Amino acid sequence: MQVLAIESSCDETAAAVVVDGRVARSSIVASQIDLHAKYGGVVPEVASRQHLRKIIPVIEEALEAADCTLDDIDAVAGTRGPGLAGSLLVGYNAAKAIAFGRDLPFLGINHLEGHIYANWLVEGPEPRFPALALVVSGGHTDLVFMRGHGEYERLGGTRDDAAGEAFDKVGRLLGLPFPGGPHVAKKALEGGKSSLHLPRARMGGTYDFSFSGLKTAVLHIVHAGQYSVPDIAWEFQEAVVDVLTEKTSRLAQELGAVEVLVAGGVAANQRLREELRERCPVPVRIPPMHFCTDNAAMIGAVAGHRFGLGQRSPLDEDIFTTNQWSRV
Repeated sequence: MQVLAIESSCDETAAAVVVDGRVARSSIVASQIDLHAKYGGVVPEVASRQHLRKIIPVIEEALEAADCTLDDIDAVAGTRGPGLAGSLLVGYNAAKAIAFGRDLPFLGINHLEGHIYANWLVEGPEPRFPALALVVSGGHTDLVFMRGHGEYERLGGTRDDAAGEAFDKVGRLLGLPFPGGPHVAKKALEGGKSSLHLPRARMGGTYDFSFSGLKTAVLHIVHAGQYSVPDIAWEFQEAVVDVLTEKTSRLAQELGAVEVLVAGGVAANQRLREELRERCPVPVRIPPMHFCTDNAAMIGAVAGHRFGLGQRSPLDEDIFTTNQWSRV
């Protein structure tokens, strides 16, 4: 069963053809990083206009790379949120239009659920349940317990900045290029232990996160001018990774999860990967780098499993922009 999947929640225009929710026959991503770099962040209106320019060529390239046409497609899926409203509308309505025009089943997919299902695109045995998913991206940081396909319980999340958002903002404070996350991680490799110690918000008694205080602490350190950029980057990364890893490993043990699934753009951070695998009491799955950041293959992976369960979405279903796991 082949799904044509489309993703446009932020600043990547993406399309993919995915077979049975497991195999990505193609995955095409048109990035807008260079377009937004001069602004230091994603400009929503600019992003949506660029999606309009790219959406048809990207879909055509995905079909060509998969060596198929729309005649070979069994269902169409599109990201319905969360994300930027203008960006979401482009990809979501393109997916619905194709489904309507070709009389194909349509599935609207939660972007965060897509990140989790990137773990199903890896060769080998499927992830096992019950599993604990750590979703860490530019806009979201969530701990979600999965008892089965489509069965989610959100047990913790950020109360302010997401982990990826904090990385990007600290990158800006350190004078690093956009997006800040990868550049902070790169600078951290040049730093190391020093007398600098940044706070860890443990949020005692909960599995929630908070990174705004850490970001403010970096601001004061930068203004004081006592430490080098690499040392600040190193300690900041250690503080974020420490909290993410400690809460994930403790919750996995408490719940009796048999696996930890890591998802989202921050899952590409090498230090986070190392610490989770070292400290978690159960096996940790992390998708390859190209499936950590936004892509359409992950949307196709969810759609394949939901299609197999007999689920469909009405064509009059609208987008949503907030982090609502209840709407998965």
